[in-house]
Amino acid sequence: MQLYTKDELIKRLKKLAEMGWIPNGRFGNHGGIGNTLEDFLEIEENNLPIPNAAEWELKSQRANTTSLTTLFHMEPSPRAVGFVPKVLLPLYGWGHQGAGTTYNAEEMSFRQTIHGLSHSDRGFIVQIDRIAKKILVSFDASKVSEKHTKWLEGVKEKVGLGELNPQPYWGFDDLEHKAGTKLLNCFYVQAEVKTEKGKEFYWYNKAQMLQKFRFEGLLEALEKGVMLVDFDARTGHNHGTKFRLKQNRLPMLYEKVTTVVG
Repeated sequence: MQLYTKDELIKRLKKLAEMGWIPNGRFGNHGGIGNTLEDFLEIEENNLPIPNAAEWELKSQRANTTSLTTLFHMEPSPRAVGFVPKVLLPLYGWGHQGAGTTYNAEEMSFRQTIHGLSHSDRGFIVQIDRIAKKILVSFDASKVSEKHTKWLEGVKEKVGLGELNPQPYWGFDDLEHKAGTKLLNCFYVQAEVKTEKGKEFYWYNKAQMLQKFRFEGLLEALEKGVMLVDFDARTGHNHGTKFRLKQNRLPMLYEKVTTVVG
């Protein structure tokens, strides 16, 4: 295992950028960007061996991708209620597309990706209450798309069309602890990608050093619709509630951002 000071790591990243296009170092292309970068730096699983008071991580991503980065999983409170499988899925869910084929005929689904900028087509939105220090999930029947009229009628029969009661939420303190533990100081490296004769090549031409997680940045990202809360549950399994981030937005979550390459 190679040990680095921050300055030594920056030199290595600059050298990697100067090398231009390099081939995917692993068999197949899945996870190739991160794996090839780890191989070059002689490290394992994104953990940077920098002898320092603070822990560091390595995060890598394709440049210009539309894919979202999953930051962490966290179920809404109060967790004893089991909001997703016991409230949202049975009361606000709909028939799973695989019901009657892949799954049994009664299989239900609750898949929603929401944020604080606008309502989803099924009327859900994130609300941030800075006084109560909560991030809440809200439902507004008037915001539901016409294409979901039949579903809305079912919701009305089961629970009515008012606000969620009680509302699922994440407390600021719990969420800040969870995010702060997961979103350590990091080197955020992005690579251009090209394919030649079926093989991927990467050019690691941008790197930023991100320091000190900023919880207010997380709230701002939710409000601007660049951080998303992703529910993904069906009757047979809750895949977990994820907090996900759009491309290039990771620096929003840190107090200090230093471009070291590019």
